[in-house]
Amino acid sequence: MALNKAYSQYRENSIYTSSPEELTLMLYNGLVKYVMQSIAAIEENDLQKAHNSIVRSEDIIQEFIVSLDMKYDVSQNLLLIYDFMYRQLIDANIKKDKETLEVVLSFAKDLRDTWSQAMKLAKLQQPRQQQAVTK
Repeated sequence: MALNKAYSQYRENSIYTSSPEELTLMLYNGLVKYVMQSIAAIEENDLQKAHNSIVRSEDIIQEFIVSLDMKYDVSQNLLLIYDFMYRQLIDANIKKDKETLEVVLSFAKDLRDTWSQAMKLAKLQQPRQQQAVTK
């Protein structure tokens, strides 16, 4: 019991101290996790667990949608991807369709991996930018 409380406190602290970029990565990781849980629940014929995991996935997608800054061109493309994924999740939830969830999982992993790579590239760029400013 105490271990669960300590872990919960750790997770809460990590959320409050994370940068926006890290929070986005956490959301992508959560999306991947919940879609994978949905697939596993369907395979186990646990329809309630599948439903709950799909709804959590939908919530994450909705958070991505509302947080888009539409002044950037890439946001319009992301909106289309998120909308597609959201509609697929709804369809998968209605039909409890594992194959549809696997399509969403593929998109979620690609987006997560792309975001992770962009974060790494941005960190590499920071020292160069700081050197240019100090010269």
